[in-house]
Amino acid sequence: MTSPALPYWRISSFYLFYFAILGAMVPYWNLYLLSIGFTPLQIGWMAAITLAVRVIAPNLWGWLADRTGRRMAVVRFGMAMALVSFALVVLDRRFIWVATTMTLFSFFWNACLAQFEANTMNHLGGQESRYGMLRLWGSVGFILVVAGGGPLLEHYGIGLLIPVTILLVFCTLIASFLVPAHAGRQLDHEQSSIGGLLLQRRVLFFLLACLLMQASHGPYYTFFSIHLESIGYSRSLVGYLWAVGVIAEVAVFILLVRWLPRWGTGPVMFVSLLLASLRWVLIGWAADNFFLLIVAQLLHAATFGAFHAAAIERVHHLFSGQHQGRGQALFSSVGFGLGGALGALYSGYAWEALGASATFLIAALLAGLGALIVGLANRGFSGSQDSSNEIGGPAGA
Repeated sequence: MTSPALPYWRISSFYLFYFAILGAMVPYWNLYLLSIGFTPLQIGWMAAITLAVRVIAPNLWGWLADRTGRRMAVVRFGMAMALVSFALVVLDRRFIWVATTMTLFSFFWNACLAQFEANTMNHLGGQESRYGMLRLWGSVGFILVVAGGGPLLEHYGIGLLIPVTILLVFCTLIASFLVPAHAGRQLDHEQSSIGGLLLQRRVLFFLLACLLMQASHGPYYTFFSIHLESIGYSRSLVGYLWAVGVIAEVAVFILLVRWLPRWGTGPVMFVSLLLASLRWVLIGWAADNFFLLIVAQLLHAATFGAFHAAAIERVHHLFSGQHQGRGQALFSSVGFGLGGALGALYSGYAWEALGASATFLIAALLAGLGALIVGLANRGFSGSQDSSNEIGGPAGA
C-alpha cells in the first residue's frame, strides 16, 4: 500500500492525535462553555476570536517555515506552546481569561497543520491522490474521541474535557517528533512572487470558494451539539451522530485515491458545495427526523472529506517550491481562519436573533454561492494533472 520511502505510520500517528483533539473540542467545547455560564453570543465570539487568529498566524508560521526551511521544527514548537497555552485555561472561568488563553492556543496550534500538510505532500511526491490514505487516520482519531467522549462526559461530567484535551495535545507533540522532515522539490527563484500569484483569477476564486465553504460550516461547528440537545437528543447520541459524519469521511478518503485523478479537483469541489447546501437545509429544518439527520451527517463525506482532499491537492499544485508553506498557510487562514471566524460570528448573532432554522438557511445560501463561483470559474479549476496548475506555468483564466 505504501512505498518504502514513505513513513506512513509516523505521519498517520500525527493525524490521529491532531484530529482526536478536534474530536474533543468540536462537539463538546461549546457545551463546556455553556456549562460554565457563557451565553450563545459569547460562545459565538469565542469561536470567532480563536478562528480569527487563523487569518494571521498560519501566514506568519508559513513565512518562517519557507524562510528557514525547517518546517517540522515549526510544527514541534507550535505543538509545545499549544500544550502550555491550553493548560492555562484551568486557572480561571471568566470570559476574558478563557478567550485570552484560547487565543494563545489557537496562535500556536495553527503553526502546525498547514506546515505538516506541506511536509506530507512532499513525502508523497507525485502521488498526491494518496493523501487521503494518510489523512483518514485523523478521521479515525476524531471518531474514537467523539464516540467515546459522549458517554464519558455524560457519566463523569463535562469538566473531564479539559484533562482529556491536554493529554491529546501532549500525544500530538510526541508524534510530531517521530515524523521526518522532507524539503520537497526546489524550483528556481524566478518563479512568480506570492503577490503575483494571488492576483491570478484561478487562485482568487479558489480561495473564495474555500472561504464560503468554511463560513457555511459556522452554525454546524458552533451550535450543532447545542441544537440537537435542545431538540431532545442525548449527549451520547450527539457524539455518535458526529461520529457518523466522520465515518463517512473515512470512506470517501479511501475512494478519492481513484476519484480525484479521474475527475479533477474542480468538479469534486463543485459537487461538494452543492451537497453542503442540501446538508444545512436538512439539519436546520429536519433535525427532528432521525433518518434525515443521518443522511445529513453522511453528507459530511462531501462537505468536508472530498472538499478538503481536493483543496489540499489543489494548493499543492498552485503553490510549489519556495511558496509551499505560505500556500498551505493561505488555504488555512482564508478558509478555516477567515471563513471559520465569519461563520462563527454570524452564527452567534443569527442564532439569538433568528433561531436555528434561519441560521442554517444562511449557511445553505453561502455554500450555494460557493458552488456558483466554482461553476463559473471551472476553467480555473482544471484537473490535477494540468500543468497550468504549477506556479511557474501559465496563469489560469
